[in-house]
Amino acid sequence: MSLNFRFAVVSDLHIALPHTVWSHPSRFHMVEVSIPALDLVFEHLEQQQLDFVLLPGDLTQDGEPDNHAWLQQRLAQLPFPVYVIPGNHDFETAIPGKEAIAASDFPQYYRKFGYENSQQLYYTCQVLPGLRLISLNSNYFNAQGQLIGRIDDDQMKWLQQVLAQTTEDVVFVMIHHNVIEHIPHQSRHQLGRRYMIENAPDLLQLLQEFGVQLIFTGHLHVQDVAQWQNIYEITTGSLVSYPHPYRVVQFYQDDAGQNWLKIESHRVEAVPDVPELQEMSRQWIGDRSFPFMIKLLTQPPLNLPQVEAEKLAPHLRYFWADIAAGDALFEFPDFPISAQRYFAKFGAISPDGKPLLIDNNTTLRL
Repeated sequence: MSLNFRFAVVSDLHIALPHTVWSHPSRFHMVEVSIPALDLVFEHLEQQQLDFVLLPGDLTQDGEPDNHAWLQQRLAQLPFPVYVIPGNHDFETAIPGKEAIAASDFPQYYRKFGYENSQQLYYTCQVLPGLRLISLNSNYFNAQGQLIGRIDDDQMKWLQQVLAQTTEDVVFVMIHHNVIEHIPHQSRHQLGRRYMIENAPDLLQLLQEFGVQLIFTGHLHVQDVAQWQNIYEITTGSLVSYPHPYRVVQFYQDDAGQNWLKIESHRVEAVPDVPELQEMSRQWIGDRSFPFMIKLLTQPPLNLPQVEAEKLAPHLRYFWADIAAGDALFEFPDFPISAQRYFAKFGAISPDGKPLLIDNNTTLRL
């Protein structure tokens, strides 16, 4: 019997009940729309005859108990199984005056959504006959007490044991931080590396050894499909950031036994109080982009002088919004040649320089 199932991926919900909304002039997340946006998504998904849904982290604004409690109750109302993992926003925030759950509390809230063993932040289960899900915790506190992306040694040993004992034909890995680069030199760039796990090469090597081909992530708030050898990582943008996306995915085997993954992307176009959500959220990112574009221009590898960077930065007002939307192509003919070549690499292009529009709607041959 061939595998054929349908599921959805909804990432970085950043749920914020009205009394918990934290306002900051530079925040990129439109958490004010988190609950109405999620309700619209679930309303659509309930019509899709899904087998399950994946939520790859950042379930709440900043780990607030009320937001976790609300989401737990909302997920329990759905007609399909839901599997979650924590993101860096889901516990133990460093924001002064903010109350957040402890890391050890997280599994208690989501016992019905993957965490049958409430003593650890990662788990595995057979989702369907022939399909195993491995959900990893990429939140790691380093020696300085900073929360970074990393799979700790105990979890890596556990993962190796799980993979060695797995009998299912297909294995999905869900993790919050990125494992494969989604933007050029992400693992080495000051602005990009914090979105990846530090020991990504070790994890990729282990997954390749056991034939795992599919990783589902969030955190970066972009629509992107990346590949390392025969492993694909599908990262899904945030429900509270432009373009407010989510995915519906079909896995199937053809008559020859070949596995395929058909990816469809959808957007929340509007919510009751924000009828022009897409335009408003694009402007929201644009209004906050200038300091980040200055850093991108003045830091390696471009290292442009501050004066020149300030002249070029306004042309990059919607640069990150376009990356977040996926399938973007970039041309800045008025930029210096080195900058033109640099920003072109952020576009949806293949190694030979041709458009490769697979971030939103595509079918992958596994």
